[in-house]
Amino acid sequence: MIILIAALAFLATFIGGLFAIRFKDKLHLVLGFSAGAIIAVAFFDLIPEAIELGGTFYDVSTILSFTALGFIVFMILDRFVILHSHHTDDHSKEQGAGSAKRGRLGAGSLSIHSFLDGVAIGLAFQVSPAVGAIVTTAVLVHDFSDGINTVNLILKNGGSKKDAYKWLTVDALAPVLGVLSTFFFTLPEQILGIVLAIFSGFFLYIGASDLLPESHHSHPTLWTTCATIIGMAVLYTAIRFAGV
Repeated sequence: MIILIAALAFLATFIGGLFAIRFKDKLHLVLGFSAGAIIAVAFFDLIPEAIELGGTFYDVSTILSFTALGFIVFMILDRFVILHSHHTDDHSKEQGAGSAKRGRLGAGSLSIHSFLDGVAIGLAFQVSPAVGAIVTTAVLVHDFSDGINTVNLILKNGGSKKDAYKWLTVDALAPVLGVLSTFFFTLPEQILGIVLAIFSGFFLYIGASDLLPESHHSHPTLWTTCATIIGMAVLYTAIRFAGV
């Protein structure tokens, strides 16, 4: 059963990425949707999970402080380590190595999060089948969006389709490896809660500072704004429907 779930997570992520590649000409709308989706995952999935898992060991303000820490750490990496530069109106010009690094860092963060999703599934089934089913539903809900986000981060930062497929494969395999890894170790809830809080900060930065501004670049603000709201609404509804 758990191997089948890992396979479903792989397919959900990969299909999401293929969707983003297929509709590249409408990328600004997909970016708007992705921005809303990734922000919604942080607000409605990761942060609540972090509070639930770590609430026994830390107060809410401490957990949210780790979310802020994740935001700050990613901002520092983005602006100083990967040489982030502001885009100009001539966006069609080839982007530099710093932008490519930015895409890889974002895709890498999504892949690590996907690995943690797999870990969460495996550990949840160690608790009980019922808990495992709830966590699995929540993971599958946003794995499709993870695939879209991974491809978008590569393509919009100057990466090729080959790079996009490579990172999509990495992201799709990550939850499978995460599930399998739990056969060999267990992660204390207080640590997993903090890790999720930090990654929620990563995602808030990626959505608000990267995907959201880029979706509006040289495109009608009305439609990209609608796409962002739809992205948030879809993920919110799906997560709530999953019972998390």
